This record gives sequence, structure tokens and C-alpha cells, in this order.
Amino acid sequence: MKLTPRLALLMTLPPLLWAGNAVVGRWIAGGLAAGQPGAGQVPPLTLNLLRWALTALILLPLGWRALRPLSRITKRWPYLLALGVLGVGAFNSLQYLALVTSSPLNVTLVAASMPVWMLAVGALFYGEHASRRQLAGAALGLVGVGLVIGRGSWQTLAQVRFVPGDLYILLAVIGWAFYSWLLARPPAHMRGAQRPRVDEGWDWAGLLLVQTLFGLLAASLFTAGEQALGAAPIRWSWGVVAALAYVSLGASVVAYRCWGLGVAEGGPAMASFFNNLTPLFAALLSAAVLGEMPRPYHGVAFAFIVGGIAVSSLRRPPAIQKVPG
Repeated sequence: MKLTPRLALLMTLPPLLWAGNAVVGRWIAGGLAAGQPGAGQVPPLTLNLLRWALTALILLPLGWRALRPLSRITKRWPYLLALGVLGVGAFNSLQYLALVTSSPLNVTLVAASMPVWMLAVGALFYGEHASRRQLAGAALGLVGVGLVIGRGSWQTLAQVRFVPGDLYILLAVIGWAFYSWLLARPPAHMRGAQRPRVDEGWDWAGLLLVQTLFGLLAASLFTAGEQALGAAPIRWSWGVVAALAYVSLGASVVAYRCWGLGVAEGGPAMASFFNNLTPLFAALLSAAVLGEMPRPYHGVAFAFIVGGIAVSSLRRPPAIQKVPG
């Protein structure tokens, strides 16, 4: 597939927007040191609920036909609930929790190791045995993740001194691996003639809207628990309003749509290359916006993770879905 300027734009925008989501999450969800602008303006689980509630409102005029008749949803609700909980509720909640104690660069680097966890979930639960090249690529990816978690020190890693955010984003990525396999191996009622048709409203907007609505159920429960445990109230400002508009419109609707179009035109192999731009953009944005400069081990980790993906991609891997921001 020839890389046209349009295709390059479609595939570059999502990693940039998702990297921006990580930086925004770090800025307003309490991840900055006390006294810095934006510290703790919105609790992380509340931020996720607000993000996807606004996203649902934006998607409603585009995908409302997917909600009618309701029977199409009710007979598929276990599957759709699983997608919503894993893709909208759990992943993004854990991502924002991770950004409270971990940097956007760390979070996006660990998230970039998704092929490792895709292989593991595929082998353990779907009978997909990895090739030697894929195993070698997974090993390189794990080395990169280890460098990030150990902050460039194998002694630190050996002593298991994890920042809580590192564990949160690992859980998020593993959950997203299950989400991706659910998309790749849907039940019979979501395949072939039994799947609701695009002309019935089940296009990209309709499917994302349905997932978002189910995900909001989980996000609401998480937020209720956060508030019950004494989360600080939202400190409203125009900056918070602008940030919410960005993560709901830019990092959700626009990024998802561009990525879908890009993958459809360029294919998953080309998409996986552009996916690796997310940590790079996160490093640049973190330095410019937050003053969090990358360390040398970040570059080494990036090389290992990208090298692992390149090695494993030499043979066709299972269908992999991108980790959104």
C-alpha cells in the first residue's frame, strides 16, 4: 500500500492525540507535584467518567440508529458489556490512575508493549501458538517494559520497587489484550449475516456509541467508589473544560475515526509502525508542556519495544487492535 499524504495524516493524528491524552491526564488528574498548575483538578476515575459521558453525547447524533430497536442490543448484551467494561471502563480508568504516579512517557511505553500481551492471551485462551519470531519479539518488548518499570536500573527492577502507576497500566494493557481478542474473535451473533448491518446504524459511530454506553456503567461504579473513598471535588476552570473537550472529542471521537480509516486503507502492518509514534509524541509533549524530560533509558526501552514489534511482525501476527489513549 502506497503511503499517501492523506494516509500518513490519518495514521499520525491518532498517536499524537493519544499522546496528548496522556499528557492531559497527567496534568489534571493529580499526577503533578503539589503546587504546580493543574495538580489534582479532577480525580482520575471521575475524569474517565466525564470523558466518556461527553463522548457519548458527541456520538449520539452520529450513531443513534444503533440503539433502535433495542432488541438488537439486549440479545447481545453480555458481549457488548464485556467490550464496554474492558475498552471504555477499565482501560481508561486504569490509565488515568496510572498517570497520577507515573509519567506519560512511562505509560505510553508500557502500553506500546501490547503485542506481547496479545500473544500471551492468544496462546493461553485462544489456542494461537506464537512463532519463534513472535516469541523473540515478545522477549525484546518485555526487556523494554522492564527498563521502564526499573527506571533504567535492573537492580531497582530486581527489588520490585514498582510505582503504582506502572502496575495500573500493566493491568490496563492486559485487559485491552482481552478486549482486542473479543473484537478479533466475536461470537456468532456478531459475525456474518447475524451481525447488525452498517445501514442499520452499526457503523463505526454506532458501535463505539454502544460500547461507550455500556462502559459508562462500569465507569460510574468506579467513580462512585472513588467518591466514597473521599476523592477531592472537581476544581472547575476553563482549563479543565478545555481538557475535557480535548479528551472527549480529540482523543476519543476524532482519533478513533482516523485510526479506523487509516487501518482500513493502509492495513494493520503499516498501522503498527505508526502506533510506535505514541511514546515519541508523549516524550515531546511531556517535555514541552509538563517539563518532564525523557531519560536515556527511555530511548533504550523505546528501541527494544519497537525492535520487538518489528521482529514479531516479520510473520503475520494475530489481529491486534490499537491501545487508545
